[in-house]
Amino acid sequence: MPYRAPVSEFAFLMDHVVGMDRVAATEKFAEATPDTVQAVLTEAGKMAEEVLAPLNRTGDLQPARLENGVVRTSPGFAGGYRAIAEGGYVAISADPEYGGLGLPMSVTTAVNEMIASACLSLQLNPLMTQGQIEALENHASDEIKELYLPKLVSGEWCGTMNLTEPQAGSDVGALRSRAEPKGDGTYAVSGQKIYISWGDNDFTENVVHLVLARLPDGGPGTKGISLFLVPRNLPNADGSAGVGNSLKVVSLEHKLGLHGSPTAVMQYDGATGWLVGEPHEGMAAMFTMMNNARLGVGVQGVGIAEAAYQHALNYALERKQGRVPTDEGFGTILDHADVRRMLTGMKAEVFAARALTLDLAVSIDLAHATGDADMTARAAFLTPICKAYGTDTGIAVADMGIQVHGGMGFVEETGAAQYLRDVRVTAIYEGTNGIQAMDLVGRKMMDGGSAAKALLAEIAATASASDIGGPLTDAVAALGEATDMLTGMEMNDRFAGSVPYLRAFALALGGHYHLKAAMAESGGVRAKLAESFLLRQLPELHSLLAQVRLGAEDLYALRDDDFAA
Repeated sequence: MPYRAPVSEFAFLMDHVVGMDRVAATEKFAEATPDTVQAVLTEAGKMAEEVLAPLNRTGDLQPARLENGVVRTSPGFAGGYRAIAEGGYVAISADPEYGGLGLPMSVTTAVNEMIASACLSLQLNPLMTQGQIEALENHASDEIKELYLPKLVSGEWCGTMNLTEPQAGSDVGALRSRAEPKGDGTYAVSGQKIYISWGDNDFTENVVHLVLARLPDGGPGTKGISLFLVPRNLPNADGSAGVGNSLKVVSLEHKLGLHGSPTAVMQYDGATGWLVGEPHEGMAAMFTMMNNARLGVGVQGVGIAEAAYQHALNYALERKQGRVPTDEGFGTILDHADVRRMLTGMKAEVFAARALTLDLAVSIDLAHATGDADMTARAAFLTPICKAYGTDTGIAVADMGIQVHGGMGFVEETGAAQYLRDVRVTAIYEGTNGIQAMDLVGRKMMDGGSAAKALLAEIAATASASDIGGPLTDAVAALGEATDMLTGMEMNDRFAGSVPYLRAFALALGGHYHLKAAMAESGGVRAKLAESFLLRQLPELHSLLAQVRLGAEDLYALRDDDFAA
């Protein structure tokens, strides 16, 4: 499946929509000049097109498998991983002290999208390592940092995170894994973890697991959980990977998609581990990794959306079917109004979702570089919207891509179905999109809606500056009223409307990004696409807000046994 990396699109968004120049103007990221960023994106795009994209179908048809306790990865994945690691793409934003490039998260975000578009199954591996690097940078002891970070940054070793257990999914506080002090500064970690992406592989020297477990004096719930670093192979004195630890891959899941990515059931039987962060403060350390992953997962959704859109567009440009009003004979299906409706909507949603990921990444970069509390709050508010809207867009665009193909989309040989199968899980992991929405209207509105209103003011300013901004002005007013209403509701009433509210906010942000693009390129393709988004996608916001206003009462009108009636 050919793929074309949208390097020029990233450059446009960074220059004209999300304000990347503000990041490069800080002392921390002074080296992120336009030339440097362009060079990194160009080379990463070339690698994605030439090395990784050819592996996508291979991973689907020849999945990772478990043989005698060893994970055997899909053909070509080892070479693809080496290209990612040797190019420095695992650690674009990692601390230079440990071999990282020290570039902004916004650059990592763009590179991750291209890698995800090319081969999402493989991209999951470095994404997990990136999150682990950030968690260790912020919470690990100096000894752990000095030993593990150079290996993770170089890609010699890779990382995972272990939260979920059979009885403890989203309710992490219900976990049963235990960690017993061994008296020498290490701990014996025991328990079973499920759904561990890239729990093992046959192409890195070591796999480093971050595992949530409870110390003997750890209280119930999340407040009693600690975080432990548990390597597959115990390091030797010289830092090389030594003997195997007391852990194993029990099995690999048989999944709807992402067949090239081994999702493991992990068993820890008194495995040697090291405490990361303070005792009983494991969730704080793990949330560093999870928030990194939530941006990363939103980016994965956009990556698949871009690839599925390109795949559908190529088909529409070649497929001839039926008479069309623009041609006396048989034109391609792109001439049909309904196919144009689908492709225009796909293109517009991909643009909006991509801009959102970069906007969040720039906010994170500015917060890290300046310590600005307002920028920190902005990034926190955008995170659940980015994760949910990015993945919802990936699913919707991949689904629409099948529709553009017609019957051929339902036939595996065309490859259209793989995009939908692969991306579907992104709305589930790193906190389901429903949980993201509940976080948005709950924890993220503990400020009384201040962060929401600050963003709405930004969107309103963009709308008022544009000749075609009227629909967005109306949308901001409606969203502002809904925000005020939400902050006065009981929490369960907020939760009932949280998913519609999140999508409504995402659509308003999408209109904001489209208008900024249109004003930067007056009269061009972007202006036409912006107008289409405002007239066709944005009106959904008003019906979504109607659901927000309902609260939860009608959802409880049916008794439990009524559902089976």
